[in-house]
Amino acid sequence: MKITFLGTGTSQGVPVITCDCAVCTSLDFRDKRFRASIHLQVQDQSWVVDTGPDFRLQMLHASIKQLDAILFTHEHKDHTAGLDDIRPFNFAQKKDMPIYGRKQVLDQIKTEFAYVFSPKKYPGVPQIQTVEIDENPFEIAGISVIPLPVWHYKLPVFGFRVGNFAYITDANRIPEETLSKLEGLDVLVLNALQKTAHISHFTLEEAIEMAKKIGAKRTYFTHISHRLGLHAEEDKNLPEGIHLAHDGLQIHVD
Repeated sequence: MKITFLGTGTSQGVPVITCDCAVCTSLDFRDKRFRASIHLQVQDQSWVVDTGPDFRLQMLHASIKQLDAILFTHEHKDHTAGLDDIRPFNFAQKKDMPIYGRKQVLDQIKTEFAYVFSPKKYPGVPQIQTVEIDENPFEIAGISVIPLPVWHYKLPVFGFRVGNFAYITDANRIPEETLSKLEGLDVLVLNALQKTAHISHFTLEEAIEMAKKIGAKRTYFTHISHRLGLHAEEDKNLPEGIHLAHDGLQIHVD
């Protein structure tokens, strides 16, 4: 399995256009972050988790020419806003795009993109097949996916486990029953927003402690705010086996 970090950033914090901090003015490409999203190449399948506002540019930057499914963690706009840009994949692949999410996520998408689901569709709108999921494992093209229920303050969010890889973003609490589904991981991706306390995201310290508790062989932090600090400085201070991810980073999992 090949994992590509399409985006490791967040809408949290001061917009870059009004900020002159060290991170926002950094020339290090690792400090330039699209909104959090990830691409999974699993056997011959090409999946994306979340389609934020940067989805189109992420696809172009990563040269992704095939997309077989989209999995949604939750319904917040910074994880869904780019869905309209699946149109080129509809056109090239001549088929509807399956999107997987819990009922409340799909309902929100149907509201935000009502024109896509209208009985009288405008020509050329995205072609979408909604697939409702719950906490039970499901399959895409014969490949097992395990939903990982976590909490984003009071909002239920799904992470996903595929094989020995797990992806969790937008969380500040992981229930014990979910932790039991995270045993034996080779790679964990976990959100680490900033160093100071936040109502709905793990801080850096909290993410480190959670990573140690889960015990994956390698952990990468994502959904990073500019308030966390410079990549070059923060990454070298992390415990062994724990790293800051960056946009464009590719890793492989057996």
